[in-house]
Amino acid sequence: MGEQLTRSDVKCIQAEIEERKLRLRPRLIEALQEARSHGDLSENFEYYAAKREKNQNESRIHYLERMLRFARIIDDRSKADEVGLNNTVTVRFEEDGEEESYRIVTSIRGHSLKNLISNESPLGRAVLGHKVGDRVEVRTELGSYFVEILRLEKTGESEQDHIRSF
Repeated sequence: MGEQLTRSDVKCIQAEIEERKLRLRPRLIEALQEARSHGDLSENFEYYAAKREKNQNESRIHYLERMLRFARIIDDRSKADEVGLNNTVTVRFEEDGEEESYRIVTSIRGHSLKNLISNESPLGRAVLGHKVGDRVEVRTELGSYFVEILRLEKTGESEQDHIRSF
């Protein structure tokens, strides 16, 4: 089964593919041809660097196209008072009283250092569909813990949130 993607995720991936195919690819091909024209390829660092960069771009295009081909589109809408995708939720960890805010995103956009947690992570999965004031059990491979949902911010997704987030 493929990645879970929202319609917005799909639009942003398609935009990246288009950018790579229509703008970056021609520029990389030109750089490769320029480097090739410098003569002996056996010791031509510019040629190998240009070739590597072109190949990385092509690999990225193929990866993104494959991701779209096998993706499962999910709905990012939720009730006004329930935690859903692209919402920011503040929770209190019962064991130490710490409060943290996280934005719930699809797995391909998760980035814990930016407080973007996946809807497939233990915490993300646990809080989805719950409301402010709910006490939620988060189950992990190592055991479980409880959090209380303190605040919920319904955040609409903007295109800026997706720039190079894949």
